[in-house]
Amino acid sequence: MNSVKGIPPRGEWHAALLLGQLFRRLGEAFGAGPGLRQSQLRVVSAVPAEGISVTDLARRVGMTKQGCGQFVSVLVDSGHLVVDPRQDDRRVRVVRRTTEGERATHAARDRVLELEEAWAAQVGPERYRVFREVLEEVATGVWRADAAPGAAAAPGAQTSER
Repeated sequence: MNSVKGIPPRGEWHAALLLGQLFRRLGEAFGAGPGLRQSQLRVVSAVPAEGISVTDLARRVGMTKQGCGQFVSVLVDSGHLVVDPRQDDRRVRVVRRTTEGERATHAARDRVLELEEAWAAQVGPERYRVFREVLEEVATGVWRADAAPGAAAAPGAQTSER
């Protein structure tokens, strides 16, 4: 092990390990944050201003409908979300953020922006810009057609113009 707690020597680093370390650092940065776990914050942040059905929210955050419904119930109990039946179809539950949910979302967004600014300052703005572009492509599976001159999109990948 090297001097950084819990990280093996550099030659043994792989993407999953690095992502885990990044999530750990994010968790530490949010330690005194909005009082929600990262997973809860992801669900609250995915709720648009006009509201969304539990089914569509589950699809948006990549969860099962049942799992998302459990998160929504906890977040309703904590005062971050509210659920009402949709006016034209009372079987559909519409999820909306409360004032507390808005506050938590804005606080988290502000904290992430602070972290990104710090990271850009640490590695340089151009390197961070490239990192963000690559991260977006890998995370979404949507490859930029202009990512590298002469480079072909990954097999089976979607392309998008930005």
